[in-house]
Amino acid sequence: MVYLDQLDAQDQKILSLLIENARYTYSEIGEKIGISRVAVKARIDALEKRGVIEEYTTIINPQKLSGAVSCYFELEAEPAYLQEIIERLYHNETVTQIYRMTGPCCLHVHAVASSQEDLERLLHQEIDHLPGVRRVNSRVILSRIKDVKGLRL
Repeated sequence: MVYLDQLDAQDQKILSLLIENARYTYSEIGEKIGISRVAVKARIDALEKRGVIEEYTTIINPQKLSGAVSCYFELEAEPAYLQEIIERLYHNETVTQIYRMTGPCCLHVHAVASSQEDLERLLHQEIDHLPGVRRVNSRVILSRIKDVKGLRL
């Protein structure tokens, strides 16, 4: 794959295994690709240092939690207010992702609320009061069909 041209075959194999299961031990990875656990650790440390690997995390499916509501917002904003809007949304605990987009929608925002009431509170007490917002479209997620996290090799 073109975007992996800066990584050698061993690093690509390590990343593929970590994507499959980030809980593999260095020894398990080494056994699967034919290098020592020390070499695996050194390569993973180097990938982390370069920023190729950003973090290891647990992904929780909000639809499996009772009452949780997941929603996407598209915000069209006046350019002069964009940074202030980003700052306010960034510090809101309900907001999980913020993307700057092309086209008429400047920001694409994902939020996971603990309940329908919590989502309504986010919309009416926070988003509706953001300065410079021209338009807001919201979409509640009914079901998750496919959800790929990060880069897939």
